[in-house]
Amino acid sequence: MDERKFFELLGYVKVSINRTKTMQTLGTDIKIPSEIAKESDIRTSQVSGSLADLKKVGLVICLNEEARKGRLYKCTDIGLEIIKYL
Repeated sequence: MDERKFFELLGYVKVSINRTKTMQTLGTDIKIPSEIAKESDIRTSQVSGSLADLKKVGLVICLNEEARKGRLYKCTDIGLEIIKYL
């Protein structure tokens, strides 16, 4: 990934406090949205929205997309690099 694209993604995360907190709380772990919500003091619906946004740009992935409840999320390699700058 080129530097320009990396900093675009960093700005995309930093412009939203919910996306920033979601990324920081997820970190290197694998978590469900309600765990992220509880740890970051953000509503679960806001965490879900942030995860959807972050997934679209390739910063997080859902490990069990078919599940209706208990979806597991983790950061991608690029997502982990972004966290270092938050």
